[in-house]
Amino acid sequence: MRVSECMTRDVRFAGPEAKLRDVARAMASLDIGLLPVADDNRLVGMITDRDIAVRGVASGMGPDTPVKDVMSTDVKYCFEDEEVASVLDNMGDIQVRRLPVLNREKRLVGIVSLGDLATNGDATNAGRALGGISKPGGEHSQTAH
Repeated sequence: MRVSECMTRDVRFAGPEAKLRDVARAMASLDIGLLPVADDNRLVGMITDRDIAVRGVASGMGPDTPVKDVMSTDVKYCFEDEEVASVLDNMGDIQVRRLPVLNREKRLVGIVSLGDLATNGDATNAGRALGGISKPGGEHSQTAH
């Protein structure tokens, strides 16, 4: 099965100059915890509710802080035509629960979560990926920044 068969296609963006307050409000209204950050239609980062809390608020930043000050810039992604098993292995290795999905022209076409892959794709490999994701630390840990 390919990622395109189980990803979420309706994706909203934040701009790097957007304020944390506005991004948090968008996350609340959409009931999501992550937004891709795009500049001139190019993916430049990701912002999560945890980034806002841990990198922003806990560090003394206020609601008018721009997204670029707390977003992750080392964006990991997958391609829509990749096999689910391969993406799950990668998610476990890099310890992330969600990945932006790009087409081969490197344009964002969706988001795929561990839950999407487990319920619509490959539950066995999703369990193994969760084991890798759940290990303490890792490159994408909040304490690594």
